[in-house]
Amino acid sequence: MKTINEVKMLAAKQGLTLTHIAKFLSEKLNKEIALDNLSKKLRGDTIRYSDMKIIAQALNMELVFKEIQEK
Repeated sequence: MKTINEVKMLAAKQGLTLTHIAKFLSEKLNKEIALDNLSKKLRGDTIRYSDMKIIAQALNMELVFKEIQEK
């Protein structure tokens, strides 16, 4: 699944939009994050990990690395 679709799906479950996420990022990073630029980064899978951690905060979630259990 593309990053943009995954973020949109998670946002919709929380009743949020990409606009809300862009504003949240702007506040946390103390710089303007345009919705168009955020969409392009998500669509192109070029978003930084540090930005994804902030997006997770906006969604009241956390990013977790989990070891894969061998069958």
